Amino acid sequence: MLLSMTGYGEARSQGETLSLSVELRALNNRYLKVSLRAPDPYHLLEAEFEKVIRRVIKRGTIQVHLRCERQAAAEDFRINPAALEAYVKQVRDISKQLGLNDGGLALMSQILTLPGVVPEGTSKSHQLQDDWPTIEKTLLQAIDHLQGMRKEEGKAMAQELLAHRDAIGRHLEIIRTMIPQVVTSFRDRLHDRVKAILNELDVKIDRNDLIREVSIFAERSDIAEEVVRLATHLGHFQEIMKEDESPGRKLEFLTQEMFRETNTIGSKASDVEISKQVVEIKGTLEKIRELIQNVE
Repeated sequence: MLLSMTGYGEARSQGETLSLSVELRALNNRYLKVSLRAPDPYHLLEAEFEKVIRRVIKRGTIQVHLRCERQAAAEDFRINPAALEAYVKQVRDISKQLGLNDGGLALMSQILTLPGVVPEGTSKSHQLQDDWPTIEKTLLQAIDHLQGMRKEEGKAMAQELLAHRDAIGRHLEIIRTMIPQVVTSFRDRLHDRVKAILNELDVKIDRNDLIREVSIFAERSDIAEEVVRLATHLGHFQEIMKEDESPGRKLEFLTQEMFRETNTIGSKASDVEISKQVVEIKGTLEKIRELIQNVE
């Protein structure tokens, strides 16, 4: 089953105190890279986001955008009684020493703004711990939507890849039928060329010498083995596409091998028609390689 490396997924959650949305955008990348955009303090959860995403997605750049709206709860507002009592006592003692009046509520409002009276760090850490289960559930829903889109794109890519594979198979079959003609054609051309030259010199051609030259050419230009290997790769290509896990890396490697066999066929076979088929195969393989770059 092929999966595209590009796609989009979104999920939302609405609760009594927390409403959030998670957006996922997947882009091409040889490896897995996760980046998170989130308001403070939720950006600290990037490692947790990556752990969840890595369980499902193997390759690509995953851009995560987390939006949160949290209504404050009573437990979010905490006062440090010890710090408050210490500040009040110190301010009152200094006021008495300076003969100042006790401002009452005005004094209290000013003291509440002093460092340590209303702690901030504790509430944020508790907030992340309390909100993460909801965020994780929403993230998993967004991943499901992303995977659904990637699967649909993967199906279309699979059909196109199989069409290209079949096209290569047709060109390869033409090459296979032309293999016996290559040696025969070379033998006839060599015989006619040598005969024409020797007639001018009034010399007869030795049949054994002709056979030896043809044999050397036949051995040097034999592409039967490369044709068989390329045909085997085409069969393996289709088998890999049926695997449960998206086989992008395997298809990349196999395409490289098919390029190698095609290049060898082109360099060994000294035949214009075979060269034409090789050019067509290379063009189709290039299309396959471009498509596979977008397969997970």
